Amino acid sequence: MIEAQELHKLYGSQTALQKASFKVHRGEVVGLLGPNGAGKSTTMKILTCYISPTSGTATVNGCDVFDDPVGARRAIGYLPESTPLYYEMMVLEYLEFMAAMRGFKGVEGRRRIKTAVEQTSLGDVLGKEIRALSKGYKQRVGLAQALVHEPPILILDEPMSGLDPNQASEIRDLIKEIGEKRTVILSTHNLAEVQVTCDRVLIISGGRIVADDTPEELTDRAGKAKYVATVKGDASSSAATQKVFEKIKGAATVRARTGEEAGELIFEVLPEGDKDLRADIFKAAVAADLVLLGLEHQGENLEDIFRELTRVGEA
Repeated sequence: MIEAQELHKLYGSQTALQKASFKVHRGEVVGLLGPNGAGKSTTMKILTCYISPTSGTATVNGCDVFDDPVGARRAIGYLPESTPLYYEMMVLEYLEFMAAMRGFKGVEGRRRIKTAVEQTSLGDVLGKEIRALSKGYKQRVGLAQALVHEPPILILDEPMSGLDPNQASEIRDLIKEIGEKRTVILSTHNLAEVQVTCDRVLIISGGRIVADDTPEELTDRAGKAKYVATVKGDASSSAATQKVFEKIKGAATVRARTGEEAGELIFEVLPEGDKDLRADIFKAAVAADLVLLGLEHQGENLEDIFRELTRVGEA
């Protein structure tokens, strides 16, 4: 349904997107995950034909965003981060206006509005002014306008932003329900949203796609063990100390972490496979004449994985 090939976007001398390539298939709910400023909104604006890439290509429902932007837009329901609402309008008035803007009036317009209202559970607030609605209901109105022309693709930019936990849960459930019949791209920087909502996760950092996994694959990866070694030292000895641990046979990755107290250096050692590295770390520290202050065996969590990947993307 969506295919991007080496999308690149420059704003003057600033690179917002770096040769990003990915595909989204029919019926998938895909999370575009990354820190603020990673390039998520830029990617969505290109796919929705709001801006053009500096180079690269993208097709949406078979329509090239350069050659047939109108066709691409017809296939998309778009909810930007700032929900496009006219607060002085009543909900029904606003949806009638949005349906008419897309060419649907009369019987057909009313049918499409009725369907969108049922999907978003807005029946009780149709006669209210949008300004009087809660943040959660305003997001529902935004989703309804994105659905009113019955597009096969939904692109949602931070749809849970600013919602309280109950409101966010309602919107997540709604997106999962909508995703059963449509292709959805969901932008977020929240790992929990991705886990419960998405079939697949694209992690973007520094304008680059740094991971393309299912939530289950991320969870499996997060279950890997890591060993946290605390040694005596300061910043001047950090690089040399890290090399000591990197030479350990069976150590896949070694990451330096900020010490909690002065005179401490902390390193996370990730093993290859399931090998227990505690004895090896101890022996390496003794051989290098390091003062080992602590050694812990921990499980990696999703936050650790996210930080690791986004550090790689920004390197």
